[in-house]
Amino acid sequence: MAEEKPSLPADYVVPKVWEYKDQGGAFGGTNRPYAGAWGEDKPLPKGEHKLQLYSMGTPNGVKATILLEELVELFPDFEYDAWLIPINGVQFTSGFQGINPNSKIPAMVDHSEKNPVRVFESGAILMYLADKYDKDGVFMPKEYPARAECQNWLMWQMGSAPFIGGGFGHFFNYAPIKIEYAINRYAMETKRLLDVLDKHLGEGNKKYVCGDQPLSCNCAALPPCTEPYFFLAMDLGL
Repeated sequence: MAEEKPSLPADYVVPKVWEYKDQGGAFGGTNRPYAGAWGEDKPLPKGEHKLQLYSMGTPNGVKATILLEELVELFPDFEYDAWLIPINGVQFTSGFQGINPNSKIPAMVDHSEKNPVRVFESGAILMYLADKYDKDGVFMPKEYPARAECQNWLMWQMGSAPFIGGGFGHFFNYAPIKIEYAINRYAMETKRLLDVLDKHLGEGNKKYVCGDQPLSCNCAALPPCTEPYFFLAMDLGL
């Protein structure tokens, strides 16, 4: 039998089966336990260029934009259209569900192929863009072990960012109440993750995550790892 523990609030009883109710806070109304479109039946806008990005200026959302803008600078004929998808429920409309069944930004559609290619999850978008449009391997090395090292840190970021934003960021800034245990737990994990990156960068005085090149893993790591300082406006004391 599980150990009896105090509850917060004091009258909270752990349910045998969880059912949806609005939890309050900034995103309580969109934290629902089922997938699929439940918002407005609305198609996505489409511009004139082959690449269509659907995103928002959050730490996760801007990763794709950083690499897209780098490609614009590198290749004069590279162009794309960007559309704002506010995460206040728009991500659950039928149009966005059609390109990302997980209802998360960013997502992208490449219309350069006979059959349009949908790409969702920020890491997948970065890899797709680097593999298809970066022919010189500026943002994703072509040869190993450099390619593997870039992918190592790209996947490190993908696995680590939820603890920073969805964990620490949520309980520190967005939850309807301040919970000491939740904030402290994710603050310690955030500090540990930033220390991993700090120690890695200190080995050989690296300019970027993978040496002296601004690879795609930098596009991924920069936004969430600066989030505690700028997006959440606090100093973790590292």
